[in-house]
Amino acid sequence: MDGRELVRSMKVVGSVQGLRAVRSAWRGRRTDARELAPRGAERARVPGPVSGAEPLPGGGTVRFARAELHMCVTVGGAVFWGWDGAGPLPSYALADAPPEPDTRAALEPDTEGGWRVVSERVTVAVSRHGGVEVRTPGGVVLRRELPPRWWEPVGGGPARWVQRSEVASDARFFGLGGRASGPRLRDGSYRLWNTDPGGGFGPEDDPLYVTMPVQLVVADAGTHLAFHDNSWDGRVTLREGEEGAGSGHDRPGTSELRMDGGPLRCWVMTGTPARVLHSWTALTGAPTPPPSWALGPQHARWGFGSEREVRRIVAGYRKHGLPLSAVHLDIDHYDAHQVFTVDRERFPDLPGLARELRADGVRLVSIVDPAVKAEPGNAVYESGSAAEAFVRDARGRDVQGVVWPGECVYPDFTDPAAREWWGGLYEERLAQGFAGVWHDMNEPVSFAPFGDTTLPRSARHRLEGRGGDHREAHNVYGLTMARAGFEGLRRLRPDERPFLFSRSGWAGMQRYGGTWSGDVSTGWPGLRASLSLVLGLGLCGVPYSGPDVGGFDGSPSPELYLRWFQLGAYLPLFRTHAAIDAGRREPWEFGPEVLEHARAALVERERLRPYFVTLAQLARLTGAPYARPLWWGAPEDRTLRDCEDAFLLGDALLVAPVLERGADRRAVRLPRGRWYDTATERAYDGPGQVLLDAPRSRIPVLARAGAVIPVRGADGGPELEAWAPAVGRAGGGLVVRDPGDGWQKAEVERYTSRMVNGEVRVSRVTEDGPVQAQWPVRVRGR
Repeated sequence: MDGRELVRSMKVVGSVQGLRAVRSAWRGRRTDARELAPRGAERARVPGPVSGAEPLPGGGTVRFARAELHMCVTVGGAVFWGWDGAGPLPSYALADAPPEPDTRAALEPDTEGGWRVVSERVTVAVSRHGGVEVRTPGGVVLRRELPPRWWEPVGGGPARWVQRSEVASDARFFGLGGRASGPRLRDGSYRLWNTDPGGGFGPEDDPLYVTMPVQLVVADAGTHLAFHDNSWDGRVTLREGEEGAGSGHDRPGTSELRMDGGPLRCWVMTGTPARVLHSWTALTGAPTPPPSWALGPQHARWGFGSEREVRRIVAGYRKHGLPLSAVHLDIDHYDAHQVFTVDRERFPDLPGLARELRADGVRLVSIVDPAVKAEPGNAVYESGSAAEAFVRDARGRDVQGVVWPGECVYPDFTDPAAREWWGGLYEERLAQGFAGVWHDMNEPVSFAPFGDTTLPRSARHRLEGRGGDHREAHNVYGLTMARAGFEGLRRLRPDERPFLFSRSGWAGMQRYGGTWSGDVSTGWPGLRASLSLVLGLGLCGVPYSGPDVGGFDGSPSPELYLRWFQLGAYLPLFRTHAAIDAGRREPWEFGPEVLEHARAALVERERLRPYFVTLAQLARLTGAPYARPLWWGAPEDRTLRDCEDAFLLGDALLVAPVLERGADRRAVRLPRGRWYDTATERAYDGPGQVLLDAPRSRIPVLARAGAVIPVRGADGGPELEAWAPAVGRAGGGLVVRDPGDGWQKAEVERYTSRMVNGEVRVSRVTEDGPVQAQWPVRVRGR
């Protein structure tokens, strides 16, 4: 037991649930020992030499002495391959049926004794011993997969396997879900097992709540995304390459993926970052935009305690002139922590409170945990038992764990019938007046003083009728819970876009909503980790996320709180939150100076609300995240690939948060082009680095020359903010008017800006040619 596990053990055993947690952990360990046979002797296997091939649309099947490989290039250029009969389906990641094969691509022999498929966007070559190369149309190798190796138990059971890959020596790795040490992933080992770290976490903690076998690799030769569609426990070991290593030769970057079981299958998308993310979300599903109100500032706390305290906080926002869109209630509003209940003593009229707040433009959002108290008389437990909706063990008994309510059972969200049952329960939340939900504890968690804080690995799941155990279902538990909630809310309120975000999830979770940081530790490292998580998740296709502003645990200093608040104002999900025993998170609790500067950040967030609406809708249409690394538009710029302390908000803004104590100036790396400091309107030309003022009152934010941004004008109405293009250059921007909180089609408007006789002209592009902008235009940067 390491130091961290010992601390966790003391916390749990010393709690009210301590004895139950100890018993539950021992029970799970005994169950796994009985139901999961030890691996014993194993046989190692490699594909062996090639023995033949069979052409199929878009590719074909290549046979080897001891394995076979099916590969296909699809319409749009995405590449799939799977070993030993593994096909694209079944898959929890894919939104629909896989894309159609590119019939113009055909399997043909190559000169080295292997096979290849050549298409317009990509070439896939298979060596005579089972290596797979993905090449650009010009023949440059983007990714080389070495022949895989399997270890198969002699007595039967899942085969574990390893896949080693090589990338360019200059490549940088990103992705793998939510990683606090990113967004660029350094040399090291990263586990693929969704995990509650058991307290506040920082950059050194891994894994966290959302892990995905999704790598985004950026190199001079191009960008590619590799997704190994396998939800089992695994580990990725990365090592960046080195140019000129050894005797003047480049050493490639390497990735080694080891999985404890499941299929060996992979998707690869190539192209620009924008094209790669568009292909990825076309495969795994378009992000569902949050309702427009959920793009505003939100306030949460574990420990509001009563309707009176909620009213006091909302009145405080109003008194201090602070915008507020939503208040989130944590588990303390439940009756004895039981999901889909209300403590009637402390919240005697929750629907009335919701109506009262809604009249002031503030929504209520409810936490929803998956664990159900296993107690006769508990209505949720009784109805779930009748529906046979809970996870069971190999003997057919409900699997129990310990969470906040005590001994609990867990819905099996991999069962369609259980998802339908669970989705219907959200009617109670809607009747209480809640406008949205956030899913917590859905890795899933069972408190334990030792071992893994989740269900026994032998626990049985339906897995859409295929059957299997928790080794395969664990990582998709949060994803399938999100699906159950999302589909339930759509059935109950078909005319409203659900607002749902989830602590845990997997590839494709953007179909149902977003996520947040979880229990990020209060401190300057936690602030830096907050940005890493949002950028990394965006590159995995989850554009809507944000941290607990101020950190989850502890009491931030006024300076730390303010800098976190200023960062949060430019992230998709802008929410303060804290633990029940942590310090307060209301801006006025940190003194008049912090209150003044926090108000300025909130006002600017509200001014930019139309821009956030546009970014949310563009994310649905294109897969592009709201918050993007600086290299997004220039992946060939190596200095930008290594820049992790700033980000692009859409195409138009560059945000440079203050991440260090005491800083009042900071260096900012600029991409190519002209950039305006939005506070001073001074122009700077990139690429290069500039030193900008960063007083307590603000963080540096720069606008791209020529950008056209939708904002709220001084009168509250919409207007276009146009930043003067550089001489001899044009600019522009995309605008999506707020389509409301339903399912109305979003109309994208394109605007151009150009300098004419010393004046900036902004025009809307239509099929009939440019026309005058319909919104008022405010020009800046002249």
